[in-house]
Amino acid sequence: MMPIPFLDLRAMASEIRDDVDLAWQALLADCDFVRGAAVTRFEHDWSAFCGTEQAIGVANGTDALWLTLRALGVGAGDEVVIPTNTFVATAEAVVHAGARPVFADVDAATLLMTADTIAAAVTDRTRAVVVVHLFGQLPDMDAIMAYCRRADLALIEDAAQAHGATWQGRRAGSFGVAGCFSFYPGKNLGAFGDGGAIVTSDDLLADTLRTLTDHGRLPGTRNEHGLVGFNSRLDTLQAAVLTAKLPHLDDWNRRRRAFVAQYRELLDDSRARLVAELEGGAPAYHLAVARVPERDRVLAALAAENIGSGVHYPVPCHQIAPYRTYARGPLPVAESAAAQIVSLPLSPHMSADDVVAVCEVLRSVVDASERVGG
Repeated sequence: MMPIPFLDLRAMASEIRDDVDLAWQALLADCDFVRGAAVTRFEHDWSAFCGTEQAIGVANGTDALWLTLRALGVGAGDEVVIPTNTFVATAEAVVHAGARPVFADVDAATLLMTADTIAAAVTDRTRAVVVVHLFGQLPDMDAIMAYCRRADLALIEDAAQAHGATWQGRRAGSFGVAGCFSFYPGKNLGAFGDGGAIVTSDDLLADTLRTLTDHGRLPGTRNEHGLVGFNSRLDTLQAAVLTAKLPHLDDWNRRRRAFVAQYRELLDDSRARLVAELEGGAPAYHLAVARVPERDRVLAALAAENIGSGVHYPVPCHQIAPYRTYARGPLPVAESAAAQIVSLPLSPHMSADDVVAVCEVLRSVVDASERVGG
């Protein structure tokens, strides 16, 4: 059997190579390497795609999160609620902003935060909530926005896995005061290196972010510094790559959804259960995640057939060594899921036959009599 990669970056790069070659030639001709015209164009196109007024390109998705917190004035003495089942960068950003992460549990079916799990973690020191669109799916944003308004909490979206995903027809990044994206190469919209962006419709926040990301320079100036800033800029080359890929994103996401639907159909009566999809949303499906018994046995069986797989993420943040000091007790749903989840191959350029092959291995190795907990 031909190997089935976990993610086929070569096929995605090949589809847009001609456009990138043209952009590279233009960049070499102009030598416009930092804050160039391609960055301005991508920021415009990305904000329009997300349905926000502005986008600010930054060096990576982690910077997008912590710079947003800094721009909002979140810092020492403040708490920020985040889900525990997220990439460590979400917690990292809160700590680097000087605040304290408070870890919340998640819904057992979707593995996403809810208004109720957020409320259970909020205290009188809470200033903000970072909702993570895990695996590329938005939670019930209507309920979460309503709760944050009542509680007077800033809502920030960690949309690093949700490029183009929607809730009730509205794009990820357009719900909170800001949406934070990573363009790491493996993302649905990935650069050829690191990159990130913040989208917002708050003009004052956007101005503050532009100042912070460029050494504290005031807009339109070179030597006037209004803030103690940082150096976090999206490279012109990466912006050109992202601009070349953006017209393909909706179609690539459509293909991802079709393959996940096929996974669901073929695994419907098995004990390998895909994470539930919420009615009212259109996930981008950065990852196709199933819960399985005896995960190590499943991973070994997939590897034996040259099928790529992954685990996102094997340890909840409140159990990772540097963050245990912030833990306030067990978070049973996330802890249970962390021992069971496996990420299956998913790429826009895979085939229906690939999905069939993956499911055949899963069905052969997962005992039909075993039931997944949670």
